Amino acid sequence: MLRDFRAEKITLLHAVERGYATRADLEKAVRSGALAAEAGTNKSRFLKVADLEKLFGKPRGDIYGMHWGDPEHLAPLAFIKNHYLLPLIEKEFTGVEIGPGGGRWTQYLKKMKRLYVVDFYQEMFAEFSRHFTAANIIPIKNNGSDFPGIGDEEVDFLFSFGVFVHFELPLIESYLRNMQRVLKHGAKLLIHYSDKRKIMAALNPGFGVNDPDTMRELVTNCGYSVVQEDTTTMWHSSIIIFMRP
Repeated sequence: MLRDFRAEKITLLHAVERGYATRADLEKAVRSGALAAEAGTNKSRFLKVADLEKLFGKPRGDIYGMHWGDPEHLAPLAFIKNHYLLPLIEKEFTGVEIGPGGGRWTQYLKKMKRLYVVDFYQEMFAEFSRHFTAANIIPIKNNGSDFPGIGDEEVDFLFSFGVFVHFELPLIESYLRNMQRVLKHGAKLLIHYSDKRKIMAALNPGFGVNDPDTMRELVTNCGYSVVQEDTTTMWHSSIIIFMRP
């Protein structure tokens, strides 16, 4: 998916979706000759990303992950950002983000004193660094579910969105147990996970088998206390906020 996202050419429709310009402005640029377009199948037109950036600059949609929804504009994500995420962040915190992608949610987490961004895939860090290179943001490549390089009881807040939806229960449990080493007592966590009771998750083979009852039991069995749950805002998934006692 990352390779497709970083293609040298995208359709005019995808250029609109990423936010380069409105369809009317893109059409106008093509008609005037300011923007070259190549004919594709089914009347589609392909535009060079380099030409788009030269003419319109880089849009917010250039951040990998925005094509799944912008937390500034997509109502359910904006609700999660405003009602759950932002109230949990403090500037003096040390935080962890598991699976940052291109930084769709990092843009809000980066205000913490220190932010570890953890991913299993090294190539994702190259994508991430296109937009985020601040000294307080520290990339950590893990080995599946561990947190190498993060100190014992160092972390105040841990966040993951769009990642645990793809995990099966054994991997989630492994993460939950490994998190305990790096979390301070009283640290809070916000995890977004698959809810197979919802039709859009049930129809998605890429989503792990999970639901709120199962996730709640797993969290509590690993020694955490549930703070809050949201099982309604997302159409294919749910949110759980919990803490290390």
